[in-house]
Amino acid sequence: MGGMKDDDAVCLCFHVSKRKIVRYCQREKPPVASLISECLSAGTGCGWCVPFLKELHKQVAEGVSEPDLPLSPEQYAKQRVEYRKTGQREEG
Repeated sequence: MGGMKDDDAVCLCFHVSKRKIVRYCQREKPPVASLISECLSAGTGCGWCVPFLKELHKQVAEGVSEPDLPLSPEQYAKQRVEYRKTGQREEG
């Protein structure tokens, strides 16, 4: 599908890019996604990016050649604003 580019931030709290997260997973091969927090503290702020970190971790573990998230950076940021206001995630 395609959405986020390599240099787009997945962890908006700590400005950790998709590229850094994917490379970390490829290099370190963390057995669980929660260890991605060792990559510049990704996922330890507001919690919004945690499901997305898990998805990237899964894709790397499955050998997907170009892990991706199906949202544009604008959609991603907009949904995070709503999440921060309501604590609810948009379905789909």
